[in-house]
Amino acid sequence: MYIMISVIPSFFRGKQAPATSPDGKVSPGHASNMWPTGTPFEVYLYTSPEETFNLLNSSMLCHFEGLKMGEWYDGEEKNGQRNFLANIPASVDLQNNGTMYIHIIAARNDAQINPLHPQYNKHDVVILSKMWTRFKKRKIESTTNLLTGETKNKIEGAEDGEIISYWHPNLTISMLDDQRIWPVGQQIPPPFDKWINIDMELMQYKPILYINDYWELNSDLIPINDTVKELPLNVIYSPISVFYFQIYEAQKMQKQWNSMLGVAEASDEENDIVKRTMLETNPYILGVTIVVSLIHTVFEFLAFKNDIQFWKSRKSLEGLSIRSIIFNIFTQLIVVLYVLDNDTNTMVAISVCIGLVIEAWKITKVMDISVDMSDPVLGLIPRVTIKDKSSYAESPTKAYDKLAFKYLSWILTPLLVGYAVYSLLYEEHKGWYSWTLSMCYGYLLMFGFIMMTPQLFINYKMKSVAHLPWRMLTYKALNTFIDDLFAFVIKMPTLYRLGCFRDDIIFFIYLYQRYKYREDPNRVNEFGTSGSHPEGIPEDADITSEGKVIGAAIEGEEVEPEPKTKEEKKTE
Repeated sequence: MYIMISVIPSFFRGKQAPATSPDGKVSPGHASNMWPTGTPFEVYLYTSPEETFNLLNSSMLCHFEGLKMGEWYDGEEKNGQRNFLANIPASVDLQNNGTMYIHIIAARNDAQINPLHPQYNKHDVVILSKMWTRFKKRKIESTTNLLTGETKNKIEGAEDGEIISYWHPNLTISMLDDQRIWPVGQQIPPPFDKWINIDMELMQYKPILYINDYWELNSDLIPINDTVKELPLNVIYSPISVFYFQIYEAQKMQKQWNSMLGVAEASDEENDIVKRTMLETNPYILGVTIVVSLIHTVFEFLAFKNDIQFWKSRKSLEGLSIRSIIFNIFTQLIVVLYVLDNDTNTMVAISVCIGLVIEAWKITKVMDISVDMSDPVLGLIPRVTIKDKSSYAESPTKAYDKLAFKYLSWILTPLLVGYAVYSLLYEEHKGWYSWTLSMCYGYLLMFGFIMMTPQLFINYKMKSVAHLPWRMLTYKALNTFIDDLFAFVIKMPTLYRLGCFRDDIIFFIYLYQRYKYREDPNRVNEFGTSGSHPEGIPEDADITSEGKVIGAAIEGEEVEPEPKTKEEKKTE
């Protein structure tokens, strides 16, 4: 957002008049940086319980010397970076929700940094202060073992929701070498307007000393209490470019805009996942992941679209597993309730709710539903009658479907009971409702792919795959392959990572069946058409149990009468 409204328009502003004269001096009415490129300076780091820097009540933690403005090849590894690792004793005040400030002082070589000293020159010193202790609500998972009442999350003397102080063990200090000339009296564009203060007497501004906290992970925060004796702090000095400075500041501006507009922000855990992915993933793989994530969104939309289109235009239900559709409503409902119970991302919740609505809508297409207002239940509730459609009930599909679920029950029932017992004995839950949801969701996560096998069984019995919604299956399969890529990139449990590959196996079996059971040009597909009748099946045509069209001719051809049986010949 920030790049779109600030960075990109800068390319279309046209060529500006030069702010320097031919001899290199700054033109009147313009301000330059007080510290030109190559200026030697030093960085001091102090800690203090007070917000304002005072040399008398501050403790020096580290000192980086021999630095230069715009020096990108400094340090042992010649990358411009300096490191220092310190352990700060935790005072009694700090252990009891006290505060600690860090004061960073960048000064020219041999410059006096004490503001009270007579030789102190404010133009030679840049001071940046920040409170390093952070106060957040303690979050304790209120889960227990439902049988024993014990919990692993119990902390002695801690309460959920209490505000405590935290300490982050990483500090990155950066100096921005920006030698641009700014016109005096005009608005400085963001984010520089918050950092640049022009001295009207000298017509110059101080360099920007910056704390880069973008890559700090919330999972690294250390809670401070009376058991903490020392607090580690890994100090890094590294120069920063104008481009990255703008990007990091844009993220802070986005949070401010979201807060003003009331837009829901990502949780700390979600932000950590994104940052950790960017830190630990190869840049090329990360770039591919960003591209395919956009493709994943498109394919998901197309899968929804073709799924609706398939069931909306479907005339015959022969060859389709209706029991699987009914079971999908139950599984989708479990997923929705589980997502809502665990405060998941809003976009994820919307996606699964849309999936539930589509699955519920399918019921109206695969079953005959009638509402009788004349004979209400208990005199108030309309009586609803649900029965199978004739194209399903009068075909062998219903028997195959019932037989497939019979075989599945022999496998799924012991697995369900075993997983329920395991979850109850060894896992912690918020309550019996939460245990029911997490048990069902975990079971579906591990064994839910088995519910895709009844359709494979029906295909095998009918020796046909013409009745399947191949467009929708293809888009879902492509999304599954994209999920496989995310399984390698995003940090996740091994069991869940292996579970991402199970749907691939089912889809490859579908492909094998498509190859094995070649389509007959007289067989009706999912849109009510066939190779011999591309415009649609005539109303007077008959369709066999195998999906073939009989009793209708292609336009321009005569219908050949079917051979008469022996009984018909005797009757004649």
